[in-house]
Amino acid sequence: MASLSQLNQFRCKALSVTPPASNLTPKTSISLPCMVEFSGQSIRKPNNSPRPVFCVRAVTDDDEWGPEKKEDSAVPVAVAEEKAVEELETDRLKKALVDSFYGTDRGLKATSETRAEIVELITQLEAKNPNPAPTEALTLLNGKWILAYTSFAGLFPLLSRGTLPLVKVEEISQTIDSQNFTVQNSVQFAGPLATTSVSTNAKFEVRSPKRVQIKFDEGIISTPQLTDSLVIPENVEFLGQKIDLTPFKGILNSLQDTASNVARTISSQPPLKIPISNSNAQSWLLTTYLDEELRISRGDGGSVFVLIKEGSSLLSSLSS
Repeated sequence: MASLSQLNQFRCKALSVTPPASNLTPKTSISLPCMVEFSGQSIRKPNNSPRPVFCVRAVTDDDEWGPEKKEDSAVPVAVAEEKAVEELETDRLKKALVDSFYGTDRGLKATSETRAEIVELITQLEAKNPNPAPTEALTLLNGKWILAYTSFAGLFPLLSRGTLPLVKVEEISQTIDSQNFTVQNSVQFAGPLATTSVSTNAKFEVRSPKRVQIKFDEGIISTPQLTDSLVIPENVEFLGQKIDLTPFKGILNSLQDTASNVARTISSQPPLKIPISNSNAQSWLLTTYLDEELRISRGDGGSVFVLIKEGSSLLSSLSS
């Protein structure tokens, strides 16, 4: 048995293994002995001994930017989630705004507390306006818009039933044709025997991303349309006093046939058009919120108008 001192005298010839020149350079070099000498004899290393294994990974530009690309792929998801949350909040504000109109008769009967609540909701919606340049999205302005609320005091005498006994305002609307740059404001009245409307036709010009200038051309009184039957209310309010119509029902019913004949005669006439030549018959309108179903505008004197697109589900919420 060889002693420890003899083992220390073993001589070893080392073979340096160097890979061929290439662009892929291993991190370390490996030296393995191929022959040892023991007791004066050379012993060759067996051929079936384990050979060194090199693991090479090719690095491409795609791999180099892999982490960043993974982060980028997550960005659209985060943006979509944020947009969905924003849309839900906007829908909530719109629903709350329309609900606050209940019982206000388009703003005529709104209390100071209700007006303050409406102003706050309008301010929040204006901050979330999805179309900050409404005049550059004229296709959204197209169509018929129904007035749901206004702070414009000039309309309040019209909305009050005391001004027109037995007649009520059924609808106030604005129809916009962005291709021909025309706008029509219309008020529809309903009486016990017929319905009619008074309209104004106007042209508008774009003056800024939010503002249009409106110049009125003519007024139109449409031909009255007959209702199916004469409906007489129990009482009416006129000049602040309530008048009981019950004693007059018999007399009024006897006049129904005569009134119907008169209404039919009137209905056969064409609408009455009145030209507006006054150069001062102009106004401007600033749209501060616009989407597919809701529009908020501000007019002269800071008055606000909230309109809902015809056919929108918000109208059913307004009437419920």
